[in-house]
Amino acid sequence: MKIEDRIPARMPHTVYEKIAEAAQSVGATLNQFLVQAALERANEILERERVITLSSSAVKAIFDLMENPPKPKEQLKRAVKRRKNLLCCR
Repeated sequence: MKIEDRIPARMPHTVYEKIAEAAQSVGATLNQFLVQAALERANEILERERVITLSSSAVKAIFDLMENPPKPKEQLKRAVKRRKNLLCCR
């Protein structure tokens, strides 16, 4: 058995007419058109949220740090030691 969810949508009549006309022009039902358009937009938004775009200078800086990491500072060394003591002595 296939379960489908519904999304009610209220809109001004002029908006409905425009969407219905666009759906008809591509040979889709109104429901197919709305679902496809919403899915495409959702994918665009999720892709934008998941992908980090860096300038070439930022990429170079990251690779430089990966190839030549800075020496750990005393505060980091103490934090690592504290963590190790907390996790290893339980």
